[in-house]
Amino acid sequence: MKTRIVSLLMMVILLMSVTTGCLYPEDNISPRVSYRESVNRIQLAVDDFQKENGVLPIINADQDTPRYEKFRVDLVKLKTLGFMDDIPSTAFEKGGSGYFLIQNEETDPTIKVMDLVAVQKVNDVQQAVDKYKREHDDQLLYSQELYPNIYTVDLAKAGVPSIKLSSVYSDEEMAFLIDNNGQVYVDYAFDIMQAIDKSDHKPKDEEDLREYLLNNSYYVPVKSLPYKWINGAPVAIKP
Repeated sequence: MKTRIVSLLMMVILLMSVTTGCLYPEDNISPRVSYRESVNRIQLAVDDFQKENGVLPIINADQDTPRYEKFRVDLVKLKTLGFMDDIPSTAFEKGGSGYFLIQNEETDPTIKVMDLVAVQKVNDVQQAVDKYKREHDDQLLYSQELYPNIYTVDLAKAGVPSIKLSSVYSDEEMAFLIDNNGQVYVDYAFDIMQAIDKSDHKPKDEEDLREYLLNNSYYVPVKSLPYKWINGAPVAIKP
């Protein structure tokens, strides 16, 4: 009898693991969200709205808002006015982890995604850096100098060694950068280099290499510095 009970319990556990995918929620890591359908739906709605109204459905931002954080699509307006049946579940407005932005707004309005996970993690590191500065006479948490006057953040010293960020482009772990003013960014050099390697276009000295990421994916390189092509490699430049 005891053996039978044990066998039944094992069967129940096995069925639970199959139906739930895992016995422990923390081990059930979901794949990266796909934005293809959402981007296409919003692009059609924005195009229709612009044709009918002559303007873009954007939420106003101040002049100092970085390029890859501004011109957010007003999804509520699109839904309210009937240009969309519903707001995509991937959008922040519906509990998702992305803002939908309009890039090339003056010439060819194109929908892109701003990853809010990256934004939040940069903000968390920024708060730790600011706290350290306040408590240590404005000292900055420099580690290794990666580019001229741009360094990696010493996360251990900042008290946040566990904060890690995976790239939306490659899934590679990304470094947090800091400039002489204590501003925190993310390093996109690896992803830019990959995009350049796959491109037929040779980088020009004066161009901002972030365009390679913008033109070859659904994402904007949020919380980034400009990159220039110097000695055969992308180099972050303080604007």
